[in-house]
Amino acid sequence: MSLNDTPSGERVHIAFFGRRNAGKSSLVNAITGQELAVVSETRGTTTDPVRKAMELLPIGPVLIVDTPGFDDVGALGELRVKKTRQELNRADVAVLVVDAMEGMQQCDEELLALFKEKNLPYLIVWNKADLLETIPAVAEHEIYVSATEQTNIRECKELLAKLGEGVLTEQPLVSDLLNPLDLVVLVIPIDKAAPKGRLILPQQQVMRDILDCGAIPVCTRETELADTLKQLSQKPAMVITDSQVFEKVDAILPADIPLTSFSILMARYKGLLDAAVKGVRAIPMLENGDTVLISEGCTHHRQCDDIGTVKLPRWLKQCTGKELHIATSSGRDFPEDLSAYKMVIHCGGCMLNAKEVQYRMKSAADQNIPITNYGIFIAYFRGILDRSIAMLPGYEDEKA
Repeated sequence: MSLNDTPSGERVHIAFFGRRNAGKSSLVNAITGQELAVVSETRGTTTDPVRKAMELLPIGPVLIVDTPGFDDVGALGELRVKKTRQELNRADVAVLVVDAMEGMQQCDEELLALFKEKNLPYLIVWNKADLLETIPAVAEHEIYVSATEQTNIRECKELLAKLGEGVLTEQPLVSDLLNPLDLVVLVIPIDKAAPKGRLILPQQQVMRDILDCGAIPVCTRETELADTLKQLSQKPAMVITDSQVFEKVDAILPADIPLTSFSILMARYKGLLDAAVKGVRAIPMLENGDTVLISEGCTHHRQCDDIGTVKLPRWLKQCTGKELHIATSSGRDFPEDLSAYKMVIHCGGCMLNAKEVQYRMKSAADQNIPITNYGIFIAYFRGILDRSIAMLPGYEDEKA
């Protein structure tokens, strides 16, 4: 996979904030080296967040985000400001772009307060420095630039790279649980919902993590699992399966071989696992008429037996025996107000960066709404949650 192919969930998100006409879009264009965002003297030209994937050394793949003006007005302006606030929830690094000719305004101070509230690494960029007679002294987290004259753009990129270093955690997916030459069986169902000609992202990422630590991945379908196990020269260190075939794999797999799922490993990787294990215990408390939010971090074409809109609602009804209302969300459209829901069941979050997954988790916790994820719920539903998390540090004696 090239750096250009790195999924957005694995990139450092660097978001540019500020007032209208402070030069955010011009600065983004200068930093990316492309005419990515429309630049105009008209205030409020940027109406939606604009994203650009690029490489920023030494941190590597990043996602640059240009946001609408935070001082926009009117009904449409309120929507733009709302979208800007949402970007704060997924940003790893924040850039405040200030018009150097006009100086820091109340809107800029409000943004700075939000950066600090969310504990975001940030950089203040004083733009339009070419219009100043003298450049004032700056603090460590500030720089004067001119986007139009390309002044100090390289230095600005170096400061951003420094802030971005260490943002992406080195939390492994599974390699910390393995030794070199361990055999790991990956059970990958190939059904009508599987993308033709390729594996889904969590499967790719787990396989790469196994290879990186010198262990040996063996891929098979659930229909060939029993025969695969017979042909192996040694007992697998573990089996990792797609959650949708948990029950079939559990029935085939000897009890002394650890079993988990791609979704559970992804929850651990994104920092959601503890909340998901705790949240799934709210299932028995659901009552008739309660609404459950099923949320996916990506958008995709819904198939006739789609997991989020068909399978999970069916399994929820079987599990609870209750008549539940099901609401769904996808992509970046995660509700800020969760008061209408009794529970949230989230996907693995492979297309979301850890910052956004943890924001969603915290949002649920702050509103006292239990949250779990697909893999944990399915393991619970199939009665094998204990087995599916027993190999993970801290869960050896977990009983759900």
